[in-house]
Amino acid sequence: MVTNTPIGDPSAPPLRTGAESVLEALRACGVSHVFGLPGGANLPLYRALSGAPWLRHVLTRHEQGAGHAASGYAQATGRIGVCFATSGPGATNLVTPLMDAHMDSVPILAVTGQVDSGQLGSDAFQETDICSVVRPVTKYTAEITAAADIAAAVRDAVGRALSGRPGPVLLSITKDALAGEVQSPDTAAAIPITPPPRADPESVERAATLLLASRRPVLYVGGGAVKAAASGPLRELAELLRLPVVTTLMAQGAFPGSHHLHLGMPGMHGTVPAVAAMQRADLLLAVGARFDDRVTGRLEGFAPEARVIHVDIDRREISRKREADVALHSDCSHALQALLDALRRQLPGTPVPDLTHWWSTLDIWRDRYPTGSGDDGSRLTAPYVLQRLDALASGPRTVYTVGVGQHQMWAAQLLHCERPRTFLTSGGAGSMGYAIPAALGAQVALPDAEVWAIDGDGCFQMTNQELATCVHERLPVKVAVINNSSLGMVRQWQELFYDGDIQHTDLDTDEGPLSPDITQLALAYGCAAWKVTRPEEVDRAVIAASAVRDRPVVLEFVVPRTDMVWPMVPAGVSNEEILVARDIRPRLGPEAAPGEAHSRDA
Repeated sequence: MVTNTPIGDPSAPPLRTGAESVLEALRACGVSHVFGLPGGANLPLYRALSGAPWLRHVLTRHEQGAGHAASGYAQATGRIGVCFATSGPGATNLVTPLMDAHMDSVPILAVTGQVDSGQLGSDAFQETDICSVVRPVTKYTAEITAAADIAAAVRDAVGRALSGRPGPVLLSITKDALAGEVQSPDTAAAIPITPPPRADPESVERAATLLLASRRPVLYVGGGAVKAAASGPLRELAELLRLPVVTTLMAQGAFPGSHHLHLGMPGMHGTVPAVAAMQRADLLLAVGARFDDRVTGRLEGFAPEARVIHVDIDRREISRKREADVALHSDCSHALQALLDALRRQLPGTPVPDLTHWWSTLDIWRDRYPTGSGDDGSRLTAPYVLQRLDALASGPRTVYTVGVGQHQMWAAQLLHCERPRTFLTSGGAGSMGYAIPAALGAQVALPDAEVWAIDGDGCFQMTNQELATCVHERLPVKVAVINNSSLGMVRQWQELFYDGDIQHTDLDTDEGPLSPDITQLALAYGCAAWKVTRPEEVDRAVIAASAVRDRPVVLEFVVPRTDMVWPMVPAGVSNEEILVARDIRPRLGPEAAPGEAHSRDA
């Protein structure tokens, strides 16, 4: 809505509302999609949408859904995700997705309405000091009370979200600022993005020297490698030195899952070869990884013989939990390319390290403890479903968004992600309810992709209302619900560590179900939906779901509630205590047993 030019000054720029300034600034920042809900305090923003046909607004059914959708959009593309909410409860409903994005370094801009500036601090209707609420879980937040400040504030917030280690930002804009008039903003101004740091050349040379001297190295890859688009130099480095590679939950797809150098995911529910390799390593090259407790187990017992080269864009992460022998404060892609250049300078005078014996040991562990459940389809289980999904649905245009719990760990173990930004999940925060709205956002961003949300029945019931959004937007999201009639991961911990005292985790009881019929609920929303109860029905259901392109599909897989995720490192103990099944530890000698050694062509 453009107002009239002031009388008597025909050369003056036209006036715009503050709300129009928000939209024009977003346009200048390259934003084309936004997720959100209207409310009293942000109504001027929604009125302005009628004059912005270039911006696609997706009306979600809950603000948490809008935040996770923005995250899914950002994670799938590397671009900023944007969400709108009103003041008070609308804004506070964004706290969980903002926390989630902060933990996983996802660039999100939340724009929330606020009461008129004259009412601030008066406990006005739906007033909340949202900036103070979210400051601990955002990179930056600001309250804007004047229309003239809006355009610059939006550009600044977007720049902060995308600079350095990405993350969420929030702008709270008062209603009178949104409704107020201002001269048209300067849309040509650049987004103030800070250039990423570059690794110190001397440190790079020292890192190269350590790598060439190592005999049991491991390339430990975290989510920062995905954020930095470092997959190319990462693979080149691994293949140059034949380095074994482990990829964390947030780094799935940063290195091809089927590559012969890939050992799988490390940590609490990682593969035995990945966990054992890190424990026996003499050198860890950590790339965009933060030594999370779910990876290290008890920190004092983690990788006791390993020296550490730590690459990270966030200086605060380096040596925060494990002292680095060489610190490379840098964008991961630049650091890896610099390291490759240094290695090529040193290699003519220094031979490539002979890792034959190391690979012999690793290959024994891989053969003895292969990735996979061993399910042969004689009964319907979650691992069997995910193995078939991997075989039938995985492809260059497939993106998985994964909820939190047992199904998340099975998915990380069994789905072979070959490219970055194809496995999206809530890692640091572990937010149940993430999968469906994140799939919504990913599908909006990538309309030609096949997007699968993998959820548990507990997670599904937290945000399934966003299926209505998918139906309304005609988004062909596929949802695979692993229905074990329980909060499976919590139940597993109760069984293993709380003397089997199962309290309030079973969602079906002898007295009757505590949950709705998921298939019927999906049909009521307008989705296509099928319930699968036998192994022989899985392939047919997955193939049928893939063929649907005009609406979402929900597949409900009914599986046992008693199955557990293995391997497992119990919380608070060393990774040496990894279990391959209940009370069963693997045989992990530091070297290959005599007569067992064999080399895999790497």
